[in-house]
Amino acid sequence: MDWNSMKIFLAIAESESLMAASKILSLSHSTVFRRLNSFEDKIGGRLFERIDGKYELTELGDELLTLSKPVSISFDDIERHIIGKDMKPHGCVKMTAPTSFAYYYLPKHMNTFNKLYPEIQIELLTSNQEVNMTTRQADIAIRVTASPPEHLVGRKVKEIQWSVYGSKHYLRKNGQPKALHDLSEHHLIGASNNLKNLAAFSWMDKNHQDKIITRSDDLVTMSHLAGADLGLAILPDDLKHSHIERLFTFKPAKTNKLWILTHPDLRKVERIKIVMKFFSEALSNEVKIGNEQ
Repeated sequence: MDWNSMKIFLAIAESESLMAASKILSLSHSTVFRRLNSFEDKIGGRLFERIDGKYELTELGDELLTLSKPVSISFDDIERHIIGKDMKPHGCVKMTAPTSFAYYYLPKHMNTFNKLYPEIQIELLTSNQEVNMTTRQADIAIRVTASPPEHLVGRKVKEIQWSVYGSKHYLRKNGQPKALHDLSEHHLIGASNNLKNLAAFSWMDKNHQDKIITRSDDLVTMSHLAGADLGLAILPDDLKHSHIERLFTFKPAKTNKLWILTHPDLRKVERIKIVMKFFSEALSNEVKIGNEQ
């Protein structure tokens, strides 16, 4: 059985999407579609049904997934082990990062990195969701989390506080709050869906629900709603941009921790070490991130 076809099957099964699988495998959408059809023809049955835009496993597909997972884990172990022997500082490094860092911080540092290490190419994967490091969807992860997964290794880059933000126009029109109790006099931007469970937004709903005029389930969107003069937003300091001003630290929220991580099998690969060291130092020196403001 062709292992490349199996990799396509596993990627679709994990992501439930042809488009997502094509990104994981760095293949075109049409190539993944064509190879899946060819694989199903060889097996003699359908592996997926498309339901509500998702690729869901058929009974045959579910049986194949159960049988193939142990093989997949073995191949992933072999691949990481072999790559782990590569000591030359060249090649591609896949790095995943949240949207805020991918938009606001990493591009300028990547430009500097490319000049210093032209033989190392960085593929930046932008996602606020955790990427599977075990299957090498990414080699390095920049993550904001209180505690990283135990199966990854790396270092804490710095701590990131939460603060209250507003646009210059909004503040000129409505005044500038100095402390938490002043928020009762302002329009606020609240959270929706899972974001409501974070400490900052639980506090907002508990204390000032009547002042919330709009909500979002995305922090970057909140920062731009505040920049459009809708109201004040409570944000981690890495989301500061030119259209909003930092007013004061929001102490009820827990401090975020910024980490740069990799799989233990890759930590001695020269290009991985170089990328981790460079971006750890670059991000730790970002004055805008954390409590130095």
